Amino acid sequence: MTTDAELPGPEAEAPTGAAPFQQYDEPVAFQDLVGQTHAAAELNPDAEAVLSVDNLRMYFPIKTALMRRTVGHVQAVDGVSFEVPKGGSLGLVGESGCGKSTTGQLITRLYKPTGGSMLFEGADLATMSEGTLKPLRREIQMIFQDPYSSLNPRHTVGAIVGAPLRIHNVVPKNKVLSRVQELLEVVGLNPEHYNRYPNEFSGGQRQRIGIARALALQPKLMVADEPVSALDVSIQAQVINLLQDLQKEFGIAFLFIAHDLAVVRHFCPEVAVMYLGKIVEIGDRASIYSNAHHPYTQALLSAVPDIKQAATGGRRERIRLTGDVPSPIDPPSGCRFRTRCPIAQEICTRHEPPLLQIGKRHKVACHFPGRLGAHPREPITARLLGVDTTGAPDPGASPATDLRQQPGYADTWFDLDAKSIGRA
Repeated sequence: MTTDAELPGPEAEAPTGAAPFQQYDEPVAFQDLVGQTHAAAELNPDAEAVLSVDNLRMYFPIKTALMRRTVGHVQAVDGVSFEVPKGGSLGLVGESGCGKSTTGQLITRLYKPTGGSMLFEGADLATMSEGTLKPLRREIQMIFQDPYSSLNPRHTVGAIVGAPLRIHNVVPKNKVLSRVQELLEVVGLNPEHYNRYPNEFSGGQRQRIGIARALALQPKLMVADEPVSALDVSIQAQVINLLQDLQKEFGIAFLFIAHDLAVVRHFCPEVAVMYLGKIVEIGDRASIYSNAHHPYTQALLSAVPDIKQAATGGRRERIRLTGDVPSPIDPPSGCRFRTRCPIAQEICTRHEPPLLQIGKRHKVACHFPGRLGAHPREPITARLLGVDTTGAPDPGASPATDLRQQPGYADTWFDLDAKSIGRA
């Protein structure tokens, strides 16, 4: 039995060869540690998509207790489309219950989607049988949110990290242990601790074990579901550094799901904002963080502490949303955000806004998109929908034939400032 003196201490959190992180007496935010992290990831606009998600939907049936009849559906994910570039990162953010984690579980096929497609290097993950899907599971791995419940407490670290190697016959049985030790060293753990159990490690070390397990099959895509939310802030910075190093070394693409907008801003060059099962805004880092056009995105960003403003004595005005998030069992008609939106009008009740491209790498689903405090008074989507400003049918209008959101970006877009078509 291991004694307290033998347990790994806080100093074991730092990866091998890394400088120790500064200790803080008061709580700090991730932004305070930017100087201790690698440089923010950069966007490669020419990278091909390793994953293309088109109109992805997941409806969970609601059944009665006795007759087991379906009486409704929980619309957890409803028509989501996006792309993840090879070797790049896409951040997925939003409130709890918006469908972020369900989207990640659909991509790893822990759930079979109700509809839509998920093209991974040309193969549609959504329609594959379990037998056909097994070889592709090597290419797509997941880092789970909770480093405590995601590791089996009855198995040693060697058994946990070595399980994928044995299941997929990646290495001979007599080479599994040596490969496990290599993986532990890669993620900054002592390779001789393979025979220890998860309860003998701290939270940050457990998350590193989870990363080593996901890395064992050398995947092309990792779905990271809140990988640092359960960790202390200083340990968050270490894990983010580790993920960036692994991404550069192995060319791994990431779908990075998180609540912390500061972490997402640092790790992800592109960000998608979800609300009640739908993407309401998606774009590159500058478009989302410096030029957000959706009221919900603007409200989220207003809650993020601004270190520079705090240093100069300024304060960003907080946008407080009223009301609760509607139920995904019976979402509002039209725009799902309208019940909490400060600029909603009648057209928002009648029609769902299309995800309209308004920049080279910027899309927004809003009838009144605009910078904070400069939203237009009349809906810009009325002509596209063939309606008047209230949402009533306009006999003289010609609605667009296809307003369904597509993954990726087009070469042309609607420039809100110039009120004209922009071109790449």
